[in-house]
Amino acid sequence: MTPDMTPPQEVLIVTGMSGAGRSTVGNALEDLDWYVVDNLPPQMLRPLVDLAEKAGSTLPRIAAIVDVRGRNFFSELQEIIQGLRDSGGQLRVLFLEATDAALVRRFEQVRRPHPLQGNGTILDGIALERTRLSPIRESSDLIIDTSDLNIHQLATRIAESFAEQDTPGVQVTVMSFGFKYGAPADADMIADARFLPNPFWIPALRSSTGLDADVSEFVLAQTGAQEFIESYAHALEPVLAGYQRENKRHVTIAVGCTGGKHRSVAVATKLAELIAANPGVAVNLKHRDLGRE
Repeated sequence: MTPDMTPPQEVLIVTGMSGAGRSTVGNALEDLDWYVVDNLPPQMLRPLVDLAEKAGSTLPRIAAIVDVRGRNFFSELQEIIQGLRDSGGQLRVLFLEATDAALVRRFEQVRRPHPLQGNGTILDGIALERTRLSPIRESSDLIIDTSDLNIHQLATRIAESFAEQDTPGVQVTVMSFGFKYGAPADADMIADARFLPNPFWIPALRSSTGLDADVSEFVLAQTGAQEFIESYAHALEPVLAGYQRENKRHVTIAVGCTGGKHRSVAVATKLAELIAANPGVAVNLKHRDLGRE
């Protein structure tokens, strides 16, 4: 794309009622590769947009979470939003709503006061906040009522509304490793390839790795190897689909052998190829201990 065809900066302002789920929305947007700034004073919106425009494609989508924590600064938000809209660009405002009962319940669960309640009750703070936010709510592009949504359902709504078409539902890292160096602490699932014969004991294969054709062909030709990999990939299909529904966006599947050089590398490579065929899944292949010996 030539410079004069660069699309305008996409900016999302997230605001709404305290306790309505702004943190969940911020996390969901970060998972969708938005650049998220939390608790931004409205007066900093214009400098942020200017900075992002200079950054170009490195910061194509920005989300700013702005709310009453900005205190007196917040009163200027409506005017600043209008100014940004008048200057062009793709500006949207997301307003998060919830019933009084839902908000009271959430504040009581975390045992924190409402930011505007002062010496009054939680309901006093909610009522005051509704009054202050009314003009912004009226001019918002999207209003989401989170009263009956859990964090996973809210994250799903955000993904449906703000994900790019080519954004994967789940980013899967398939990692090979050697058990003698310790199992990866961040693995969600671990498969053991030590049931297969070890190429280490074959002199012609010892110095090669699972990335080399001779080792890979040897490992995958062993009894049970293809059956294991295909069955495991098939078993992961409903798991990955469930992760997408529950908005678990990053998953690590580890495959281990003794040293992380031969069997696990070959198996992980083939497994990654099969997992990549799942819709909505992007795969990253990593060999943690290759070259460590």
